[in-house]
Amino acid sequence: MMIFLLIIIVLLIGVLIFQWKVKREQERAIQYIHSKLHVIVNEQTYEKILVTTTNSEIQQLLITLNALLDQHQKIQATHRKMENSMKKMLANISHDLKTPLTVVLGYIEMLQLQNAMSDEERQRLLTGVHAKTLEVLKITHTFFDLAKLEAGDTDYPITKINVSEICRKNILSFYDLVTSMGLDINIDIPTSPMYALGNEEALNRVLNNLLSNAIAYGADGNVIGMTVRHEEANIDIDVWDCGKGIDEYHIDSVFERMYTLEDSRNKSFQGSGLGLTITKRLVEIMNGSIRLSSIPNEKTTLTISLKRMMY
Repeated sequence: MMIFLLIIIVLLIGVLIFQWKVKREQERAIQYIHSKLHVIVNEQTYEKILVTTTNSEIQQLLITLNALLDQHQKIQATHRKMENSMKKMLANISHDLKTPLTVVLGYIEMLQLQNAMSDEERQRLLTGVHAKTLEVLKITHTFFDLAKLEAGDTDYPITKINVSEICRKNILSFYDLVTSMGLDINIDIPTSPMYALGNEEALNRVLNNLLSNAIAYGADGNVIGMTVRHEEANIDIDVWDCGKGIDEYHIDSVFERMYTLEDSRNKSFQGSGLGLTITKRLVEIMNGSIRLSSIPNEKTTLTISLKRMMY
Protein backbone atom coordinates (compact mmCIF):
# COMPACT_ATOMS: atom_id res chain seq x y z
CA MET A 1 0.00 0.00 0.00
CA MET A 2 2.82 2.37 0.89
CA ILE A 3 4.55 1.62 -2.42
CA PHE A 4 1.35 2.46 -4.31
CA LEU A 5 1.06 5.79 -2.47
CA LEU A 6 4.72 6.58 -3.18
CA ILE A 7 4.18 5.90 -6.89
CA ILE A 8 1.15 8.20 -6.91
CA ILE A 9 3.11 10.91 -5.10
CA VAL A 10 6.01 10.59 -7.55
CA LEU A 11 3.63 10.77 -10.49
CA LEU A 12 1.94 13.84 -9.05
CA ILE A 13 5.30 15.50 -8.47
CA GLY A 14 6.28 14.63 -12.07
CA VAL A 15 3.05 16.15 -13.37
CA LEU A 16 3.60 19.30 -11.31
CA ILE A 17 7.19 19.60 -12.54
CA PHE A 18 6.02 19.10 -16.16
CA GLN A 19 3.29 21.71 -15.74
CA TRP A 20 5.80 24.10 -14.16
CA LYS A 21 8.19 23.62 -17.09
CA VAL A 22 5.38 24.16 -19.62
CA LYS A 23 4.29 27.30 -17.79
CA ARG A 24 7.88 28.58 -17.69
CA GLU A 25 8.24 27.88 -21.41
CA GLN A 26 5.02 29.80 -22.13
CA GLU A 27 6.13 32.70 -19.94
CA ARG A 28 9.53 32.87 -21.65
CA ALA A 29 7.87 32.70 -25.08
CA ILE A 30 5.38 35.47 -24.21
CA GLN A 31 8.15 37.64 -22.71
CA TYR A 32 10.25 37.16 -25.84
CA ILE A 33 7.28 37.94 -28.11
CA HIS A 34 6.57 41.11 -26.11
CA SER A 35 10.19 42.33 -26.19
CA LYS A 36 10.57 41.46 -29.89
CA LEU A 37 7.35 43.27 -30.81
CA HIS A 38 8.56 46.30 -28.85
CA VAL A 39 11.83 46.36 -30.85
CA ILE A 40 10.14 45.79 -34.22
CA VAL A 41 7.52 48.51 -33.69
CA ASN A 42 9.83 51.12 -32.15
CA GLU A 43 12.82 50.59 -34.44
CA GLN A 44 10.66 50.06 -37.57
CA THR A 45 12.54 46.89 -38.54
CA TYR A 46 11.36 44.31 -41.05
CA GLU A 47 11.91 41.30 -38.80
CA LYS A 48 9.49 38.51 -37.96
CA ILE A 49 8.93 36.82 -34.60
CA LEU A 50 10.47 33.35 -34.54
CA VAL A 51 9.83 31.22 -31.43
CA THR A 52 10.25 27.46 -31.12
CA THR A 53 7.34 26.15 -29.09
CA THR A 54 5.12 23.10 -28.97
CA ASN A 55 2.17 25.08 -27.62
CA SER A 56 -0.42 25.17 -30.40
CA GLU A 57 -2.10 28.32 -29.07
CA ILE A 58 1.19 30.24 -29.05
CA GLN A 59 1.94 28.91 -32.54
CA GLN A 60 -1.40 30.29 -33.79
CA LEU A 61 -0.68 33.58 -32.02
CA LEU A 62 2.71 33.80 -33.76
CA ILE A 63 1.16 33.12 -37.17
CA THR A 64 -1.39 35.90 -36.62
CA LEU A 65 1.20 38.34 -35.26
CA ASN A 66 3.58 37.73 -38.17
CA ALA A 67 0.73 38.25 -40.64
CA LEU A 68 -0.10 41.55 -38.94
CA LEU A 69 3.58 42.56 -38.98
CA ASP A 70 3.82 41.72 -42.67
CA GLN A 71 0.75 43.86 -43.42
CA HIS A 72 2.10 46.69 -41.26
CA GLN A 73 5.46 46.57 -43.03
CA LYS A 74 3.79 46.66 -46.45
CA ILE A 75 1.75 49.70 -45.37
CA GLN A 76 4.94 51.36 -44.12
CA ALA A 77 6.73 50.68 -47.41
CA THR A 78 3.79 52.07 -49.39
CA HIS A 79 3.64 55.12 -47.13
CA ARG A 80 7.37 55.79 -47.57
CA LYS A 81 7.06 55.40 -51.32
CA MET A 82 4.11 57.80 -51.44
CA GLU A 83 5.91 60.24 -49.16
CA ASN A 84 8.98 60.24 -51.41
CA SER A 85 6.75 60.57 -54.46
CA MET A 86 4.94 63.54 -52.92
CA LYS A 87 8.24 65.22 -52.01
CA LYS A 88 9.48 64.78 -55.57
CA MET A 89 6.15 65.98 -56.94
CA LEU A 90 6.20 69.14 -54.82
CA ALA A 91 9.84 69.81 -55.70
CA ASN A 92 9.18 69.37 -59.42
CA ILE A 93 6.02 71.47 -59.38
CA SER A 94 7.84 74.20 -57.45
CA HIS A 95 10.58 74.14 -60.08
CA ASP A 96 8.11 74.05 -62.97
CA LEU A 97 6.20 77.01 -61.52
CA LYS A 98 9.31 78.97 -60.56
CA THR A 99 10.79 78.93 -64.06
CA PRO A 100 7.90 80.58 -65.99
CA LEU A 101 7.10 82.92 -63.08
CA THR A 102 10.72 84.13 -63.06
CA VAL A 103 10.45 84.83 -66.79
CA VAL A 104 7.16 86.68 -66.28
CA LEU A 105 8.75 88.78 -63.52
CA GLY A 106 11.66 89.62 -65.82
CA TYR A 107 9.34 90.70 -68.65
CA ILE A 108 7.29 92.88 -66.29
CA GLU A 109 10.40 94.57 -64.88
CA MET A 110 11.57 95.32 -68.43
CA LEU A 111 8.16 96.83 -69.25
CA GLN A 112 8.31 98.98 -66.11
CA LEU A 113 11.89 100.19 -66.46
CA GLN A 114 12.20 100.77 -70.21
CA ASN A 115 9.98 103.76 -70.91
CA ALA A 116 11.39 104.33 -74.39
CA MET A 117 10.52 100.84 -75.57
CA SER A 118 9.05 100.52 -79.06
CA ASP A 119 5.52 99.24 -79.52
CA GLU A 120 6.88 96.18 -81.28
CA GLU A 121 9.20 95.31 -78.39
CA ARG A 122 6.45 95.97 -75.85
CA GLN A 123 4.10 93.63 -77.74
CA ARG A 124 6.79 90.94 -77.86
CA LEU A 125 7.22 91.10 -74.08
CA LEU A 126 3.47 91.07 -73.47
CA THR A 127 3.17 88.01 -75.72
CA GLY A 128 5.86 86.32 -73.64
CA VAL A 129 4.05 87.19 -70.40
CA HIS A 130 0.83 85.75 -71.82
CA ALA A 131 2.50 82.51 -72.95
CA LYS A 132 4.26 81.95 -69.62
CA THR A 133 1.09 82.71 -67.68
CA LEU A 134 -0.76 80.07 -69.69
CA GLU A 135 2.07 77.64 -68.90
CA VAL A 136 1.64 78.28 -65.15
CA LEU A 137 -2.12 77.77 -65.45
CA LYS A 138 -1.62 74.51 -67.32
CA ILE A 139 0.71 73.14 -64.63
CA THR A 140 -1.71 74.22 -61.88
CA HIS A 141 -4.71 72.66 -63.62
CA THR A 142 -2.79 69.42 -64.21
CA PHE A 143 -1.87 69.18 -60.54
CA PHE A 144 -5.45 69.73 -59.38
CA ASP A 145 -6.77 67.31 -62.01
CA LEU A 146 -4.63 64.55 -60.51
CA ALA A 147 -5.65 65.52 -56.97
CA LYS A 148 -9.33 65.30 -57.93
CA LEU A 149 -8.86 61.96 -59.67
CA GLU A 150 -7.07 60.41 -56.70
CA ALA A 151 -9.67 61.81 -54.29
CA GLY A 152 -12.46 60.29 -56.39
CA ASP A 153 -13.95 63.77 -56.90
CA THR A 154 -14.70 63.30 -60.59
CA ASP A 155 -17.74 62.38 -62.62
CA TYR A 156 -17.00 60.09 -65.56
CA PRO A 157 -20.10 57.91 -66.06
CA ILE A 158 -19.34 54.66 -67.87
CA THR A 159 -21.44 54.13 -70.99
CA LYS A 160 -21.22 52.58 -74.45
CA ILE A 161 -18.77 54.58 -76.63
CA ASN A 162 -17.71 54.32 -80.26
CA VAL A 163 -13.94 53.81 -79.95
CA SER A 164 -13.29 54.01 -83.70
CA GLU A 165 -14.93 57.41 -84.01
CA ILE A 166 -13.24 58.87 -80.91
CA CYS A 167 -9.79 57.65 -81.99
CA ARG A 168 -10.24 58.94 -85.53
CA LYS A 169 -11.31 62.37 -84.25
CA ASN A 170 -8.31 62.63 -81.91
CA ILE A 171 -5.62 61.56 -84.37
CA LEU A 172 -7.04 63.92 -87.01
CA SER A 173 -6.90 66.82 -84.53
CA PHE A 174 -3.10 66.36 -84.46
CA TYR A 175 -2.73 65.85 -88.21
CA ASP A 176 -1.80 69.44 -89.12
CA LEU A 177 0.73 69.70 -86.28
CA VAL A 178 2.37 66.37 -87.18
CA THR A 179 2.64 67.15 -90.88
CA SER A 180 3.95 70.68 -90.18
CA MET A 181 6.78 69.05 -88.19
CA GLY A 182 7.63 66.89 -91.21
CA LEU A 183 6.54 63.68 -89.49
CA ASP A 184 4.75 60.78 -91.12
CA ILE A 185 1.50 59.63 -89.55
CA ASN A 186 0.29 56.03 -89.67
CA ILE A 187 -3.39 55.42 -88.93
CA ASP A 188 -4.98 51.96 -88.77
CA ILE A 189 -8.54 52.42 -87.49
CA PRO A 190 -11.41 50.23 -88.73
CA THR A 191 -14.08 52.13 -90.63
CA SER A 192 -16.84 50.15 -88.94
CA PRO A 193 -17.91 51.17 -85.42
CA MET A 194 -16.20 49.40 -82.50
CA TYR A 195 -17.92 49.81 -79.17
CA ALA A 196 -16.52 49.59 -75.65
CA LEU A 197 -17.44 50.46 -72.09
CA GLY A 198 -15.91 53.82 -71.27
CA ASN A 199 -16.37 57.57 -71.12
CA GLU A 200 -15.86 59.77 -74.16
CA GLU A 201 -14.44 62.74 -72.24
CA ALA A 202 -12.00 60.54 -70.32
CA LEU A 203 -10.88 58.73 -73.48
CA ASN A 204 -10.39 62.06 -75.28
CA ARG A 205 -8.08 63.23 -72.48
CA VAL A 206 -6.18 59.93 -72.50
CA LEU A 207 -5.61 60.01 -76.26
CA ASN A 208 -4.64 63.69 -76.17
CA ASN A 209 -1.99 62.93 -73.52
CA LEU A 210 -0.62 59.92 -75.37
CA LEU A 211 -0.48 61.63 -78.76
CA SER A 212 1.17 64.71 -77.22
CA ASN A 213 3.79 62.45 -75.62
CA ALA A 214 4.39 60.58 -78.86
CA ILE A 215 5.04 63.86 -80.69
CA ALA A 216 7.18 65.33 -77.90
CA TYR A 217 9.33 62.26 -77.27
CA GLY A 218 9.19 60.37 -80.56
CA ALA A 219 9.64 63.10 -83.18
CA ASP A 220 13.22 61.98 -83.81
CA GLY A 221 11.79 58.74 -85.23
CA ASN A 222 9.95 60.74 -87.92
CA VAL A 223 6.69 58.78 -87.57
CA ILE A 224 3.88 58.39 -85.06
CA GLY A 225 0.86 56.16 -85.34
CA MET A 226 -2.39 54.89 -83.90
CA THR A 227 -3.81 51.39 -84.27
CA VAL A 228 -7.21 50.20 -83.09
CA ARG A 229 -7.81 46.46 -82.92
CA HIS A 230 -10.07 44.11 -81.03
CA GLU A 231 -10.01 40.76 -79.36
CA GLU A 232 -12.96 38.73 -78.17
CA ALA A 233 -13.33 40.60 -74.89
CA ASN A 234 -11.30 43.82 -75.36
CA ILE A 235 -10.63 46.70 -77.71
CA ASP A 236 -6.98 47.74 -77.78
CA ILE A 237 -5.75 51.19 -78.80
CA ASP A 238 -2.04 51.49 -79.62
CA VAL A 239 -0.38 54.92 -79.74
CA TRP A 240 3.18 54.47 -80.95
CA ASP A 241 6.28 56.23 -82.19
CA CYS A 242 9.67 55.21 -83.52
CA GLY A 243 11.78 57.55 -81.42
CA LYS A 244 14.59 56.85 -79.00
CA GLY A 245 12.37 54.71 -76.81
CA ILE A 246 12.44 53.91 -73.11
CA ASP A 247 14.99 51.68 -71.42
CA GLU A 248 13.59 48.58 -69.75
CA TYR A 249 14.80 49.94 -66.40
CA HIS A 250 12.34 52.85 -66.63
CA ILE A 251 9.27 51.03 -67.98
CA ASP A 252 7.78 50.21 -64.56
CA SER A 253 8.16 53.82 -63.42
CA VAL A 254 6.59 55.88 -66.20
CA PHE A 255 3.11 55.92 -64.64
CA GLU A 256 4.34 57.11 -61.24
CA ARG A 257 3.68 60.63 -59.96
CA MET A 258 6.22 63.16 -61.20
CA TYR A 259 8.21 60.61 -63.22
CA THR A 260 9.20 62.46 -66.37
CA LEU A 261 10.05 60.69 -69.57
CA GLU A 262 12.88 63.11 -70.22
CA ASP A 263 14.73 61.14 -67.54
CA SER A 264 15.18 58.42 -70.10
CA ARG A 265 14.25 59.73 -73.53
CA ASN A 266 14.56 63.40 -74.30
CA LYS A 267 16.26 65.71 -71.84
CA SER A 268 15.42 68.77 -73.92
CA PHE A 269 11.71 68.28 -73.32
CA GLN A 270 10.29 69.41 -69.98
CA GLY A 271 6.96 68.11 -68.71
CA SER A 272 5.06 68.21 -65.43
CA GLY A 273 5.53 64.49 -64.90
CA LEU A 274 1.81 64.06 -64.23
CA GLY A 275 0.46 63.36 -67.72
CA LEU A 276 0.87 59.59 -67.71
CA THR A 277 -0.21 59.31 -64.07
CA ILE A 278 -3.46 61.10 -64.96
CA THR A 279 -3.78 58.94 -68.07
CA LYS A 280 -3.52 55.76 -66.01
CA ARG A 281 -6.09 56.99 -63.47
CA LEU A 282 -8.54 57.86 -66.27
CA VAL A 283 -8.10 54.44 -67.89
CA GLU A 284 -8.69 52.76 -64.52
CA ILE A 285 -11.87 54.82 -64.03
CA MET A 286 -13.10 53.23 -67.29
CA ASN A 287 -12.23 49.79 -65.84
CA GLY A 288 -9.51 49.43 -68.45
CA SER A 289 -5.76 48.92 -68.35
CA ILE A 290 -2.73 50.57 -69.90
CA ARG A 291 0.67 49.07 -70.63
CA LEU A 292 3.93 50.15 -72.20
CA SER A 293 6.33 48.29 -74.47
CA SER A 294 9.47 49.74 -75.96
CA ILE A 295 12.33 48.66 -78.17
CA PRO A 296 14.75 51.61 -78.09
CA ASN A 297 15.22 53.29 -81.49
CA GLU A 298 12.65 50.97 -83.05
CA LYS A 299 9.15 51.31 -81.59
CA THR A 300 7.55 52.50 -78.37
CA THR A 301 3.88 51.64 -77.85
CA LEU A 302 1.38 52.62 -75.19
CA THR A 303 -1.65 50.32 -75.31
CA ILE A 304 -5.06 51.02 -73.76
CA SER A 305 -7.42 48.06 -73.28
CA LEU A 306 -11.15 48.64 -72.76
CA LYS A 307 -13.94 46.10 -72.35
CA ARG A 308 -15.54 45.41 -75.71
CA MET A 309 -19.32 45.67 -76.18
CA MET A 310 -20.94 43.50 -78.85
CA TYR A 311 -24.45 44.95 -78.61
